[in-house]
Amino acid sequence: MKVAKSVHELVGNTPIVEITRFPLPKGVRLFAKLEYLNPGGSVKDRLGQELLQDAFESGKLKEGGTIIEPTAGNTGIGLALAAIGKNVNVIFCVPEKFSVEKQQLMRALGATVVHTPTSDGMQGAIKKAKELLAEIPNSYCPQQFANPANPRTYYKTLGPELWEQLDGNIDIFVAGAGTGGTFMGTAQFLKEKNAGIKTVIVEPEGSILNGGEPGPHKTEGIGMEFLPEYMDESYFDAIHTITDEDAFRRVQELAAKEGLLVGSSSGAAFHAAMLEALQAPSGTHIVVIFPDSSERYLSKKIYEGGI
Repeated sequence: MKVAKSVHELVGNTPIVEITRFPLPKGVRLFAKLEYLNPGGSVKDRLGQELLQDAFESGKLKEGGTIIEPTAGNTGIGLALAAIGKNVNVIFCVPEKFSVEKQQLMRALGATVVHTPTSDGMQGAIKKAKELLAEIPNSYCPQQFANPANPRTYYKTLGPELWEQLDGNIDIFVAGAGTGGTFMGTAQFLKEKNAGIKTVIVEPEGSILNGGEPGPHKTEGIGMEFLPEYMDESYFDAIHTITDEDAFRRVQELAAKEGLLVGSSSGAAFHAAMLEALQAPSGTHIVVIFPDSSERYLSKKIYEGGI
């Protein structure tokens, strides 16, 4: 039995499970990549490690320095986890609306959490991070929304894992977009392997990808107020805009039918995957990303439709 030398070695290589208890057309198979089984509980554990490593290797961060980052929570947890034992301070700028559990986990991992007004959205958190960056010496902001290391993380890790675990038998890839890095990097890798793979991006209502205006939504962890520079819309083979009601309904169904305890962004992605499955021909293999778990949203009554 292999024994890891640190928690950092446990990031990645998450399992895939086939969804078998939902009605699908004959010959269509649907698989879910359980990213919430990373040690920090989300797909962003991968990004945290890459951002910190990139910061040290580029010389932008030195021991004893401070990482400052605007985050909805999961990237913060991933960065704080990556910083364990590295002699760096960590400060996160978090809009007040995001789950208290995420903020508690960031603090438990040694981070300082600075709140910004919900009404200012992620742009408000980004603005606050820039202010702190100017005030605190030897500080660095990875800027996940603008850093090419974000999609590169998933090009290097998540894409190859999916390809290997499913032996290249992938016809449709489905993922939600918050920063868009998970979708973008994975889609790029898969398209290089097989240009015929359909890459499907998922957003909640209140996001901009389908031409809508930024607005409030209960689905947490996905939804874009602006399009990061690294996003390439040519990879958007389909865009699904999912209601909060459908996302939370799917969360409840996945728990009751499959025993999968996932967050609302997973519920939204799963609903999109089901929409794709229901119109797919026999022999189609679909894989969807489940980024995080329901446990960090219990205070928001995730199993009661959210608050």
